[in-house]
Amino acid sequence: MATGSGDRGAAQAGGLVQFARVVGVGAVAALILVSGAWGSWRDAQYVVIGKGHDHGTVRLVACGDTDCTGPFAPHGDALPRAKVTVSLPVRHHVGDSVGVVLKPGTDTGVRDGMGGLLFGFVPLGGALLLAAVVVALGLRLPRVAWTLAVAGAALLGGAFLTL
Repeated sequence: MATGSGDRGAAQAGGLVQFARVVGVGAVAALILVSGAWGSWRDAQYVVIGKGHDHGTVRLVACGDTDCTGPFAPHGDALPRAKVTVSLPVRHHVGDSVGVVLKPGTDTGVRDGMGGLLFGFVPLGGALLLAAVVVALGLRLPRVAWTLAVAGAALLGGAFLTL
C-alpha cells in the first residue's frame, strides 16, 4: 500500500508541474498578444476612431527611407498645414496624394482607409505569429497555434498588399 501512495504523490507533483507549465506559457502568449495589440493601437486608433480628428490628403513633396512630408489639404473643418509627416512604405513617390488622419496636436499623419488600418495593425500581426510559435511549442495546441499563425499571416499579407 505504501507504493500506491508514493505513486499518487508523484502523479500529483507531475500534475502541478503540468499546470504550472500551462499557466506560465499561457501567460507569456497572452503577454505577447497584449503587447502587439497595445503597439498597434498607438497608430491604428486614429483610423479606427476617426471621428473628431482632422482628415485630409497630403501631397508628397519629399520622401525619405521611412517617411514622407508634404502640405496637408483638409477635408471638412480642419486647417491646412504647410508640412505634415507621414510614415509610408516604399510604394509611394513624390507627387502622390495620400489620405491621412492627423494625430491631435502634432503635424504627424497616419494613413487613412483600409491600407492605413492594416498597416497600423502590423505589430499585432507579428505578435500573432510569435504567439503561434509559443502556443505550438509550449502548450502543444496545434489547432490554436495554426489559427493564430493564419490570422497573423493574413494581417501581414493584407498590409503588404495594400502598401
